[in-house]
Amino acid sequence: MADEEQLYYVTPTVRSGPMSRVSGCEVYLKLENLQAPASFKIRGVSNLCKKAVRGRNCQHLVCASGGNAGMAAAYAGMKLKTPATIVLPESTSAQVAENLRQLGAEVLVHGKVFDHANKFAMELAAKPGAEYIHPFDHPDIWEGHESLIVEAAAQMPVKPDVVLTSVGGGGLLIGIVQGMWKVGWKDVPIIAMETDGANCFNAAIKAGELVTLPDITSVAKCLGSLTVSSRAFELHQKKEHNIQSVVIEDKEAVSACLRFADDHRMLVEPACGAALAAVYSNIIPALQQEGRLGKVETALAVVCGGGSVSLDMLQAWKKQFDL
Repeated sequence: MADEEQLYYVTPTVRSGPMSRVSGCEVYLKLENLQAPASFKIRGVSNLCKKAVRGRNCQHLVCASGGNAGMAAAYAGMKLKTPATIVLPESTSAQVAENLRQLGAEVLVHGKVFDHANKFAMELAAKPGAEYIHPFDHPDIWEGHESLIVEAAAQMPVKPDVVLTSVGGGGLLIGIVQGMWKVGWKDVPIIAMETDGANCFNAAIKAGELVTLPDITSVAKCLGSLTVSSRAFELHQKKEHNIQSVVIEDKEAVSACLRFADDHRMLVEPACGAALAAVYSNIIPALQQEGRLGKVETALAVVCGGGSVSLDMLQAWKKQFDL
């Protein structure tokens, strides 16, 4: 594709003074919240959508999403002049649904959680001319997300000693790993953060096999897949990359969002706050004390998004968790 057809922005990687002071190491932020649909999802989703529309003559994009992947698919559909239907689970906020409609997408609500919405979306996409756009579990999605790390490697003054990210369904994690292999960071560990109640990756690791959570009980609804991608699980299980899985409480993720807002004047959602909590909740020294992590002088944190949050929502969570 020609450069002018790239549907995502090259986002900045910036040093965080406040987070560097908190952590005692140099913390750099990959600001994916600055993408047009407000999250990293546009990288992988636009890659899949472009291949569908340009290469396979797709005439209708269908995606199930708790928010950010749907925003990315709707945005890609708008840019590619292709109709998009986004199926949302009932847990999605009315604001997200309205944001999707503003991008020209048809919005349908089906099922309690993502997995139910996803099943319905796959049925819709079986119609002639339609293509199913999975929010995280597709090689074209992972390929698109690689670009995040390729950019960061060119933007950072040094190679990081650790990469901090959130994990939902696992698509971002897989893309980050592939990107790290591409730029020569195969020896750099990843801290993969989840919230309790949306921890399908950690649950699979503990069980030694893929597991399906009974429900998403975390406020981090954008981490809300009941089952992690088999490829993400395989990366950890087969020790293809050093991935340290950490689960925190919702309160810590929300606290990280609030502190990040104070430090950087940006709103991000709890799914993103989970990654930032690796700094704000002192996860790095805790892992070092456990012998799971070596010396860290520089960390790269992926600020994955803020498309499914509002000031009112953050204030409500602040009150809920007595922060």
